[in-house]
Amino acid sequence: MRANNVLGIIHAQSYNSAIRELTATRTTASIPFGCRYRLIDFPLSNMVNAGITQVGIITNNNYQSLMDHVGSGKPWDLARKREGMFILPPYNTFAAASGKHSSKTTSLYSIFDFLKKSRHEYVIMTDSNAVYNIDFNDIFKFHTKMEADITVVYKHGRVPNIKDTMMFALDENKRITEVSVAQSSDVGREANFSFNIFVLRKSLLEYLVRTAIAHNTSSFEKDIIQANIENLKIYGYKAPGFAEIIDSLKTYYKTNMALLEPNNRKALFDPKMPIATKICDNVPATYGLNANVSNSLIADGCIIKGTVENSLIFRDVKIEEGAIVKNCIIMQGTTIQKGCKLNCVVTDKDTNITANKSLSGDISYPVYISKGITV
Repeated sequence: MRANNVLGIIHAQSYNSAIRELTATRTTASIPFGCRYRLIDFPLSNMVNAGITQVGIITNNNYQSLMDHVGSGKPWDLARKREGMFILPPYNTFAAASGKHSSKTTSLYSIFDFLKKSRHEYVIMTDSNAVYNIDFNDIFKFHTKMEADITVVYKHGRVPNIKDTMMFALDENKRITEVSVAQSSDVGREANFSFNIFVLRKSLLEYLVRTAIAHNTSSFEKDIIQANIENLKIYGYKAPGFAEIIDSLKTYYKTNMALLEPNNRKALFDPKMPIATKICDNVPATYGLNANVSNSLIADGCIIKGTVENSLIFRDVKIEEGAIVKNCIIMQGTTIQKGCKLNCVVTDKDTNITANKSLSGDISYPVYISKGITV
């Protein structure tokens, strides 16, 4: 099966509450990552690389920055007269009218007209809180070979701290035989857990969502996947390569810092499967005579006159002479004035660290400075 018969659905903010620091003014999908990307770039690019030509992005609130980033979809070749990319309207109205809290099921039900009008036979559905580069065509081939009703991408590792994470038991053929929903006591332990990438027929998705709503249930994980483990052939496809779920500021920091390892960058940014993003015409980074930079990623438009070690510096950041930045993530438009010393700090966009300030966190608990704040 080739992915040109597949509709892409991306949930922009299913897990905003897991990363409250970074989602106060934006969706999970528009969280900056890796000096020049946003989290939505990864599922969106993976879909396009597999040949998907129609993608719907389900939003809820705080989606202005998301719309600014994706625009018409041109960087992903989705600015088309037919099909292309669709920003789907907020689903709060439906949830409020029905008395249900917003969930994957209620959000899917609220876009039923979009689903029904799509000509595609299959759906691939993802969230936006993960970083990966997976050939979706390999998932589709596996789905067809196994004659699966639903294929779920999973990973073996630390169970993330996000609501309703599914944990799996699989047989020797990768068929899922048991599904449990992680409790607080399961967080952090080793298990097979859902990566929240699902492949199934569009008609089956419509039936399952309609049935769940008719029975006054709304949890996609519990009321659709777990409830149908005996009725449907549900298979697991193990996520290959560098693939991480971001469930907290700590894992956001850790995943960004992992890009300083060349093997991780090579796995995530494979030239054969490029990760596209919004194009910004910035000048190259400028380095002062006394600049000292080591083991760091520096984006375009930066002016670096101080010391930078083991850090990720986003576009248009200014680091003045005498400032020392170590083990930090410095987002777009930040200014770090002379004499500052920063260690294990995450600054959001457009922050200003005034002269001679000293801020220090730890790799297990980085200091976070909110968007637009002056310290």
